[in-house]
Amino acid sequence: MKKRVAPIAVLAVFCGLMAAQSQSVPSAKITKHLPPVVSQPTKFHHTLALLSSDAQQPPPTDEFCRINYGFPCYSPQEIQNAYGVTPLLNSGYNGTGQTIVIIDAYGSPTIAQDLHAFDVGFGLPDPPSFTILTPLGTVPFNPNDPWQLAWAGETTGDVEASHSMAPGANIVLLTSPVNETEGVQGLPQFLYLEQYALEHKLGNIISQSWGVTENTLFTPEGQKLIADFEAIYQEAAKENITVLAGTGDTGVANFDINLNYYPFPTVGWPASSPSVTAVGGTTLYADTLGNYQYEIGWGNPYTGASGGGVSQQFAEPSYQFSLPASIQTALNNHRGIPDVAFNGDLLQTYILYIGYLGPQYAGFYPVGGGTSAGSPNWAGIVADLNQQAGHPLGFLNPMLYAMHGESGFLRDIVVGTNAANGLPGYLATPGWDFVTGWGTPYADGLFSGVAKTKD
Repeated sequence: MKKRVAPIAVLAVFCGLMAAQSQSVPSAKITKHLPPVVSQPTKFHHTLALLSSDAQQPPPTDEFCRINYGFPCYSPQEIQNAYGVTPLLNSGYNGTGQTIVIIDAYGSPTIAQDLHAFDVGFGLPDPPSFTILTPLGTVPFNPNDPWQLAWAGETTGDVEASHSMAPGANIVLLTSPVNETEGVQGLPQFLYLEQYALEHKLGNIISQSWGVTENTLFTPEGQKLIADFEAIYQEAAKENITVLAGTGDTGVANFDINLNYYPFPTVGWPASSPSVTAVGGTTLYADTLGNYQYEIGWGNPYTGASGGGVSQQFAEPSYQFSLPASIQTALNNHRGIPDVAFNGDLLQTYILYIGYLGPQYAGFYPVGGGTSAGSPNWAGIVADLNQQAGHPLGFLNPMLYAMHGESGFLRDIVVGTNAANGLPGYLATPGWDFVTGWGTPYADGLFSGVAKTKD
């Protein structure tokens, strides 16, 4: 992963691995491959096999992926089972009455149709409403532009993941016509969209699967943008709006304005904001029914690593004061991330329906999510919990830290590292850590944990 584009991770990618493995799979089982443009060297190295091109037929199973590719491709139902969402859904808590707001650049020209095909394939209901808003206008979709392809994939993953966790929630997709990369590029437009979302009261959960290295904003313009975003995030907290962001997929190694690695550990923003819940990545192991087996902190030289570490921008927030002395030494009075985590490993994939490449390539694909998947999946879980609580939970971090990682609410991940690009990184350890935060959700128990912090 030597190049990075702003969407933290989407279409997995599997470069030579997928190509090499596909040679041993009967040709009838891989119906098509993506056109050459998708393999251009953006962050994603897209080389994917199309699993099924018939939206009227059930998508291929996880078992099929494991047999033919050697890695899982989890269905929505498997992820629901693994993270304890199924009991909530079975009790009627599916996000009804909630609205998830997703912020992306460009969007996807087929996202409405793709979401419906995804729902048909997996037996999910369509959301009560799915609204696409473009207050800054749009640009024509160019399938030969790898940036637009990357954002179309990001959009697809964000929408389908959030809907998988909260099938009863409304979704609002806000898109910018300007690419967002590193530094300030594209951020004024995202700022406008987030202001728009608050002013028009579009929803009570905001998911951000994009980010930039903090250090690329250490300019007057960058500092002004951070301050403006912080005002929005603080207002969101006052209005009981949950704001989430993925921490990035390159561990402690992040990119400068020229897309070269910094030679020292860095973190991504907006995940590093003290007013945002930062979602790191894990490697999830579950069986083909979604029965949870175990997780490790995501760190793999071939697929990436969970973003995490110490902010150079923000002071330590009060909710982190209770972390132990060893963590306090590392924080040195600064904000630490992530707060929580979710499956992100690019070889522990999700199945998505993708149509933006054209009818001849439309169908179900195994897609690695990175921490991009964590933010919308957590957004969906929060929608379910909001409904269960009867009110929006709002800013999660004070509640998450008040739980102190108690068993039954979040799964503590104690193995793994986010070392990357020759930088040593951090280890996942018992309790809070710089790889997975407090861990991953067990949604059915998480509500009890939230309620306990309010007693």
